Amino acid sequence: MTPRTENQPQMSVEDFEELERHAPETVWLEFINGKVVVKPMPDGNHSEIVAWLQKYCMQHRPDVWLHAERGLKTERYRKGRARADGVLVPWGALKGHGEWSDTDKALMAVEVTSWDTDAAQRDRVDKPDGYAAAGIPVYVLVDRVDCTVTVFSHPEGGRYRQQVNKPFGAALEIPDPVNITLDTEPLKEFVD
Repeated sequence: MTPRTENQPQMSVEDFEELERHAPETVWLEFINGKVVVKPMPDGNHSEIVAWLQKYCMQHRPDVWLHAERGLKTERYRKGRARADGVLVPWGALKGHGEWSDTDKALMAVEVTSWDTDAAQRDRVDKPDGYAAAGIPVYVLVDRVDCTVTVFSHPEGGRYRQQVNKPFGAALEIPDPVNITLDTEPLKEFVD
């Protein structure tokens, strides 16, 4: 038997998708950096932040929609599977897609931090790298621990080359192809 190394995935993407299909409804699974990860179920404030972002995007960009909890094919060669808290796409862009969508139409991915111990690594490191490698132009991280919003943009070589971080309450520019200014003042009411 060949010993497993750090760079080998725990299983194939196909095996992961089969496992995920049979997981209980109370568990969301992701496949990040070749490892199965359990994504925590969102609490009320988490869900309200995503709903607020949906409404905000709809008001400022009625030609797009922020889909909540959308499965995306991420990382290099689409070998990862992430369930984004939100993915912004043009209206109708997910038509005909299965549970895991290619990211070619994605304008922005959004994550809202959870309170589990793995959130820091997953949301601040693993997911930005996976989204950048998949070519998603913008990644927005709403960090409830630090009370900040970070906009990652300009993916190149599997990494975002620009990063802007502002505290809750500040105005924050979300660049091309989203092109909106996010007023983060309302996020203060969702801090636990």
